[in-house]
Amino acid sequence: MTEEEVRNLQKAYRELKEQAEAFKEQAEQKDRRIEELEGLLIGALLRIEELERRLGKDSHNSSKPPSSDGLGRKPGKQRRKSGKTSGGQAGHHGHTLMQALTPDSVVLHRPTHCEACQYPLEQEAAITNERRQVHDLPTWRLLVEEHCRQAICCPYCQHVTQASFPAGVDAAVQYGPQVQALAVYLSHFQLVPLQRTCEALADLCGCQLSEGTLVRWIAQAAKTLESSIERIKTLLLASPLQHADETGMRVKGILHWMHLNATPWLTLYSWHRKRGHQALEQIGIWPHYQGRSMHDRWSSYDRYLCTHSLCGAHLLRDCLYVAEQEKQPWDKPCSICCWR
Repeated sequence: MTEEEVRNLQKAYRELKEQAEAFKEQAEQKDRRIEELEGLLIGALLRIEELERRLGKDSHNSSKPPSSDGLGRKPGKQRRKSGKTSGGQAGHHGHTLMQALTPDSVVLHRPTHCEACQYPLEQEAAITNERRQVHDLPTWRLLVEEHCRQAICCPYCQHVTQASFPAGVDAAVQYGPQVQALAVYLSHFQLVPLQRTCEALADLCGCQLSEGTLVRWIAQAAKTLESSIERIKTLLLASPLQHADETGMRVKGILHWMHLNATPWLTLYSWHRKRGHQALEQIGIWPHYQGRSMHDRWSSYDRYLCTHSLCGAHLLRDCLYVAEQEKQPWDKPCSICCWR
């Protein structure tokens, strides 16, 4: 092979190598373009799905008002007559207001003169006594109880001994425990906002209460209930089966999680910024709990305890009883939460 042929072969090799690199670059560009298009397609599909979901919303499956359904609103189902008469049905245990045996006060109404001849009747005995009772709330007002502490000088040694105020009487003027209990009840059990709680107490009782004072009362109530909460935790830890769940909530606009641990007789509510193991450990139930738990709902349809480490059990007491009586194995995963 001559030198010129070698040079030609080398030149052809370089050209083929350059073409191969160009083809490789084009293939890489196409692959990147395909990935980009796939991403755009997935985004478009998700957007279409979201738009279809929004278009499918109406007053029946969302919080939209019925007026937003437009002319395409589906007519509601016509209710069929049941054939029953209105009111309470046969076998229904009704409740009615009964007269009290010992009324708080009795108002006597006697005629003073005869309707026919105007003869005075003040001294005459009544021949009938018809009773009617009115159940109503008393006039709400704050009852002011004053505590006076006196000092007495001993006539023998001339030492002055001063009495002490009862426990809880700490200021010259203050609200009593009944007002505090009512305020905390309205705020935390009836879920009335702080401002509206203060307004309700002002309208009903005439007490001018600030939101800061109400917050302080709530903190005092929480501290008072610490021993009761610890007792509930102790009883929950001793139970063989409990229900657990959590739901999101806002505290001062920040997302928190309300955690629940419950049995048929006990319920413990706890809130935390987290949802997972950190929150469960700080609440103090799961690190020490030796029984079985279930999540989200009770179910009386599975006859077996679920051994899934995240589920625990989907059983009520009757299911535990059935499983014990029938000697069923307690190692079958339940059909509600387990994928295996």
